[in-house]
Amino acid sequence: MLSSTQELLETARRNMYAVGGFNVYNLEGVQAVIRAAEKCQSPAMLQIHPTALIYGGLPLVALCLEAARSTPVPMAVHLDHSTNPKDIQESLSAGVRSIMADGSPMSYADNLEFTRKMTRLAHAQGATVEAEIGRISGTEDGLTISEKEAKMTDPKEAVEFVAATGVDFLAVTIGNVHGEYKSEPRLDFPRLAKIRELISIPLVLHGASGLPPAMVSKSIELGVAKFNVNTEIRLAFMASLKTGFCEQTPQDLLEPMEEAIEAMMAVITEKLQLFGSVDKAHLHRSPYAELLAQGIV
Repeated sequence: MLSSTQELLETARRNMYAVGGFNVYNLEGVQAVIRAAEKCQSPAMLQIHPTALIYGGLPLVALCLEAARSTPVPMAVHLDHSTNPKDIQESLSAGVRSIMADGSPMSYADNLEFTRKMTRLAHAQGATVEAEIGRISGTEDGLTISEKEAKMTDPKEAVEFVAATGVDFLAVTIGNVHGEYKSEPRLDFPRLAKIRELISIPLVLHGASGLPPAMVSKSIELGVAKFNVNTEIRLAFMASLKTGFCEQTPQDLLEPMEEAIEAMMAVITEKLQLFGSVDKAHLHRSPYAELLAQGIV
């Protein structure tokens, strides 16, 4: 069932688990997320990265929305990491009700102004907004400790930013990185605890690929309600295709694609177990119950 990100994350936070946000690029990625979530009876999120939106366009958006509507488990559709107001508006017009207005590459002042404008736009259309302050690196290479700390989310700025923009969820930077970790991950949990103490909205952690189970559990304990996963799923997809097309001679295109789906499913299932969301689908309200709670029906 197509669900709101707000409901997914608030329910997860109340029950001490997290929702997995999985980036998808094609039909096979969508199927992998849906099948894994159904198998695990878990809520999940289909996330469309800006590069995937360029590649698949509005048909990819429609595919994700229809897949979410058709599955019996709670499933949100989310536009991830968008810095483009046009893409945000087109996605909202197409029915997406969860966006990330990502001004993190900008200065703090420009990020705040961009996020405020996009939040007003999204809220006017009944959508929720994730934003980010601090800057998550794609790699840890070449960063001194002081440089890395300078990129992290400042707790006091987080309070100001949330109040000024009205965002619904905040992605925090506490030492997490996009892509593969080049060394043992080191997360600043005291910083995360301070942010959680000062703001009440659900927190998001990007760069969940490669995080050890103990760090995931500690992050959930300190208020993270959503983890983003991309790299490990893409690597599983590519490794499976390499085997299917380069080391074998498939007679049918569908056979190696099905194997790729299963490879991605294995990664996604592992993450759902790690995030503690397995067998939590029943905790989430149906779309009808959502309308009932709002007094609409």
